[in-house]
Amino acid sequence: MGESFTIQISSNLVKQLTDDGEKSKRKNKRSKPKIPQEPQQSQSKVHPKQISGDSEAPKVTPPMGWPVQPPFFMPITPPPQAASPELDAIRSVVQESEKVLERLQKQEEVLAQEVTQRAKDLHDKEFKLPNQKTPPCLTERGACFDCYKEHVKDPLKCADLVKNYADCIRRDRQQVS
Repeated sequence: MGESFTIQISSNLVKQLTDDGEKSKRKNKRSKPKIPQEPQQSQSKVHPKQISGDSEAPKVTPPMGWPVQPPFFMPITPPPQAASPELDAIRSVVQESEKVLERLQKQEEVLAQEVTQRAKDLHDKEFKLPNQKTPPCLTERGACFDCYKEHVKDPLKCADLVKNYADCIRRDRQQVS
């Protein structure tokens, strides 16, 4: 029971098994499923994996027309932790990538704040109300209206106030031009 043995799994076999699994999901009801065949490869391209288990299961090829089911795999135990220069290099690259990612995220936050501030400034400039200039001769105009309210039946009594208002408007127009 405590025996361990190795099984050689090629990358082509894994690819075929995953492709057959995807194809069987997409197949029509009347189509015949493909039967996976393990390719014969040289030992240099095969990667051995350690699997713990009792014994190796025999390969059985299903008859034509039967659905192909993926084989049952025993859990793979990871190899013992060995100091590998490749693994250390990968870890250092991952750490550097994480640092670069953090710096980019901080830079993105700063740029987002700058863009937001500039957009706010532009919005404020665009929609800022111009300086409101008070209309000229408000006192003379008010005096004319008050006079007309008092003398509804005799508006000729307000002629002097209307003349003063008209003169004020004329002087203002001359100053502008």
